Amino acid sequence: MDVRDKKRIRFIGKILFVLYIAFIIYFLIFSDWYGRSGSVSEYRYNLVLFREIKRFWKYREQLGMFAMFTNLFGNVLIFMPFGFFMPVACRNKRFFSALCYSFGLSLCVETFQLVAKVGSFDVDDLLLNTVGGAAGYILYVVCNAIRRKYVCQKTEQDRRR
Repeated sequence: MDVRDKKRIRFIGKILFVLYIAFIIYFLIFSDWYGRSGSVSEYRYNLVLFREIKRFWKYREQLGMFAMFTNLFGNVLIFMPFGFFMPVACRNKRFFSALCYSFGLSLCVETFQLVAKVGSFDVDDLLLNTVGGAAGYILYVVCNAIRRKYVCQKTEQDRRR
């Protein structure tokens, strides 16, 4: 893979990263899908780790599987692209950086929800979003290893010709 291809991949990664950030800001803050159609008069927050996770698991029959899935797994899944695209778009490709940036973005979103009184500040969401960013980074590492193996095999085949 030459320098031009690497620059092209990085440019596409940056565009996808910016589009993803715009999507996540809209979805987590402004989307009325989770009742965010207007602000409420009081602050809503959860500062006890695992409280909401346990509640959603305990009352999964009453809340429904969709509500449980979107709260528990949705928070992980929605941050996976962040962990994947961040090392593609940025030069910093370390796991700890992806973990810190995932936590930082999640903290910004949760804090905005608290201050603007749309949604709620939830430490469980911070945990699940950070896990999602880490899982996305691991997916990036796996895909990058597969890509490198393919490029090495192709280069080796070209040398033999």
